[in-house]
Amino acid sequence: MTDALLDPSALLSWLTAHLPARVPVGSTLTVRQFPAGFSNLTYAVEVTAPDQTSALYVLRRPPRGVSGGTAHDMGREHDLLAALHPLGIPVPMPYIRCDDATVIGAPFYLMAHVAGTIVRRPADLQALWPETSHTPAQLAALSETVITTLAQLHRIPVTEGPLAAMGRPDGYVARQVAGWTKRWHAAKTTDVPALDAVAAWLEQERPPERAAALIHNDFKLDNLVVAASASVEGAPHVTAILDWEMATIGDPLMDLGTTLAYWVEAGDAPMFRALGLGVTALPGSLTRAEVVQSYQRESGLDVSAAPFYYTFGLFKVAVIAQQIYARHVRGLTNDARFATLDQVVLALAASATRVMTTGQL
Repeated sequence: MTDALLDPSALLSWLTAHLPARVPVGSTLTVRQFPAGFSNLTYAVEVTAPDQTSALYVLRRPPRGVSGGTAHDMGREHDLLAALHPLGIPVPMPYIRCDDATVIGAPFYLMAHVAGTIVRRPADLQALWPETSHTPAQLAALSETVITTLAQLHRIPVTEGPLAAMGRPDGYVARQVAGWTKRWHAAKTTDVPALDAVAAWLEQERPPERAAALIHNDFKLDNLVVAASASVEGAPHVTAILDWEMATIGDPLMDLGTTLAYWVEAGDAPMFRALGLGVTALPGSLTRAEVVQSYQRESGLDVSAAPFYYTFGLFKVAVIAQQIYARHVRGLTNDARFATLDQVVLALAASATRVMTTGQL
């Protein structure tokens, strides 16, 4: 299958020359874009060798219409995975990076395909537990697994080695509030006074600096590959954490705030569940307040300022949605999913306003 943003023949030529152990001369290539995701593009790359054996890999490249920026730096993302994989963190093994944008039209890297299930919608739970309908106990275990994995990530030493160069922890929260406010103004297609008020509140209410950690910055259920272990009564475990484009070194509670922003509860606006974020709203899943309690147990960190971080998470997700919507308005993408993201921005602004004014998760 071909794709307007990826030429399989050019990719095959480059891989044959630079990764012959995995893509020998005479191989054929099948490329298929994964439809989910709103930012960097992800492809399944199946390599069939001359002896007819086949192997599946995953390729990442930036989207059309963007230039530069840490979030679209494929070399940085590749190198981060290369640093994490030997530490036992569940990430795909990266095989090779290509910084030459002329090969397929943008830099890219190739990594291992990891078996498991990406849970985006309730129906995906059937693949995780095919022998039985999911139970509240299993969903509780899945919730706990997500938070345990997040806390594990935040315990990785980051003061030396390759991870130390991944970010500047001093002043991180202040830079993030200022940076995402600037991005909001740059991406505006119409005024949203509620989001302007949230930005001002975040600047005024910033908590004190805390210890630095490696933070994923987009840590949510559908950025995890999960498998169920038959040896532990179907208890789930994470086989891979995906989408590292926004990872850096900073305040770990900022990561928790993003996770909370994507953690939908049963009483939240129906729009969020319609977007495919509703698995955490099913019976048995932790509530956001329980997520914070679980994270505190696992990390030992002070979580008293959780409402601030949750408000920031909602603000950041709203800005990301607005950036994608702006690309749609400007004709840089014709993906039908993007046409209604302006309504998502308004809903996120309303949620952020509620947390900002009530302090309730």
